[in-house]
Amino acid sequence: MSRERKAEITRKTNETDIRLAINLDGSGKQEIATGVGFFDHMLSGFTRHGFFDMEVSVKGDLEVDCHHTIEDTGIVLGTAIREAIGDKKGIRRFGSMILPMDETLVLCAVDLSGRPYFVMDAEFPVEKTGDMDTEMVREFFYAVSYSAGMNLHLKVLSGGNAHHMIEALFKAFGKALDEAVSFDPRIADVLSTKGSL
Repeated sequence: MSRERKAEITRKTNETDIRLAINLDGSGKQEIATGVGFFDHMLSGFTRHGFFDMEVSVKGDLEVDCHHTIEDTGIVLGTAIREAIGDKKGIRRFGSMILPMDETLVLCAVDLSGRPYFVMDAEFPVEKTGDMDTEMVREFFYAVSYSAGMNLHLKVLSGGNAHHMIEALFKAFGKALDEAVSFDPRIADVLSTKGSL
């Protein structure tokens, strides 16, 4: 490792004020406060199971709803991931995880190709879990994918409880991203026949 793979991003709009810091080579330490309790819980799972250190502070227009808070956090997280990864030399680039959580089984696959593309196959049985609209799961991961420049596929293979389904997706994303950003001593430059990512 030639440098610390860390990034800190701040983003302020009329709808949200966000500060996010991430260390890709952490241990799962976290300080997360978005104002949306269920979303905090999901980000905690992503951080812990990806072994990332992350601090997130969000002041959003929750008097409207949770949309801007969650989508904008996705934008900032994706930007931070892209910045922290750096030149991508020596990393595995690809990562995947099939993760069980009780009755639920999900798949997540990541390619840090620099080309954003997002596919999600999941239908939730309820419109809300806690204080978070379930439709925001798609919006969040879409924002992460496009801001990070990653190809991200998410699929619920078997579902049931919405809480389990969403939590499994966040944890699987953490595990898949951890694999994708990890170093492989066999990779001297970047893992691409083109010579760049």
